[in-house]
Amino acid sequence: MKIRDILDVKGSQVHSIEADRTVLDAVAALNTHRIGALLVRDAQGAIVGIISERDVLRECRHRSAELGRIPVAEAMTRDLIVCVPDDEVDYAMGLVTQNRVRHLPVIDGDGVAGMISIGDLVKASLDAVEYENRYLKEYIQGR
Repeated sequence: MKIRDILDVKGSQVHSIEADRTVLDAVAALNTHRIGALLVRDAQGAIVGIISERDVLRECRHRSAELGRIPVAEAMTRDLIVCVPDDEVDYAMGLVTQNRVRHLPVIDGDGVAGMISIGDLVKASLDAVEYENRYLKEYIQGR
């Protein structure tokens, strides 16, 4: 199964926030959209990072009283780990595991095709195993 297959089911909507907005603004967006990460864009709209729940918690530990003044650019993760639509789900699972991240932007050419989470990858893996098990059972039973 490929990342493209996950996006076909999940959709390609990706929420983002501007780098000059505050961490508190990011928290509001994360809660509003019930998601775990936002892509961060600069004034020209280019992707410059990602801010996740984990990044917010790191700021809370040291500067929780200042979340309304800290720019997203100071809290975000700058080194993006990404995948492409033709990557296999197993490869993406390896990326999130090896890099200890929970969200992968899906880049297609110069644009963003979507964003997947570790939950999306686990669901896709479980669905594939369930399908294979059903197929094997029917094969064994001669259907």
